[in-house]
Amino acid sequence: MPEGDTVFRTAALLREALEGKTLTRCDIRVPRYATVDLTGQKVDDVLARGKHLFIRVVAVSIHSHLKMDGSWRVNREVQQSHKIRILLRAGDVTAAGIDLGVLEILDRETDMDAVAHLGPDLLGPDWDTDLAAANLTKDPDRPLAQALLDQRNLAGIGNVYCNELCFLFGRLPTSPISTLSAPARVASRAHEMLWANRSRHMRTTTGNSRKGHELWVYGRSGEPCRRCGTRILRAEPTDETEERISYWCPSCQR
Repeated sequence: MPEGDTVFRTAALLREALEGKTLTRCDIRVPRYATVDLTGQKVDDVLARGKHLFIRVVAVSIHSHLKMDGSWRVNREVQQSHKIRILLRAGDVTAAGIDLGVLEILDRETDMDAVAHLGPDLLGPDWDTDLAAANLTKDPDRPLAQALLDQRNLAGIGNVYCNELCFLFGRLPTSPISTLSAPARVASRAHEMLWANRSRHMRTTTGNSRKGHELWVYGRSGEPCRRCGTRILRAEPTDETEERISYWCPSCQR
């Protein structure tokens, strides 16, 4: 599932593949930008901001967001070519944006306006633990999971890290933020977890990278808790505006 660490890694992949190179092909398969052709232009920079990705090409910036199912692939065959939203080629390097949730061409000088609403980036140079903690606690009655997933509070957490953090701090995803005794510790742990996984293709929050041992609760419905043995529970969203599934241990989380 694409979260901040996935986007960070994707930016590094695209940076290595494209930065400093001249595009020999540019095919944008989004009607609004179908006439944009950056062939002959040099890729100056690739950067990540939270879950957002920017490829800067001279005067423009290609802004993408993976959402739930998107990805970028470099020099790999794409089986479902109809899902390609953008194809960039620089000599013998090909980068394809697949099933991207957001794809737009922005003015490079103002491209950061698209992410100005985000809180401090967990993997960015602007990371600020105290600011993230202050953002989280602005609404003390808000459920912990909602606050963690709100990118305006801190940028980069998705549902995997959200559920894992709730477990590590012994709180149900529905627990109010006010039940946290040390919000800054939650923000700091989130930063540590994403930073530790920024270069891993198989993320782990338990510290054990063996297959099947990587996570505490996420995706483990019906399996025994790694701490107490109680079966992990799962809940579907009750609000039609929410798309997140929750996992928790009923003994370790209160």
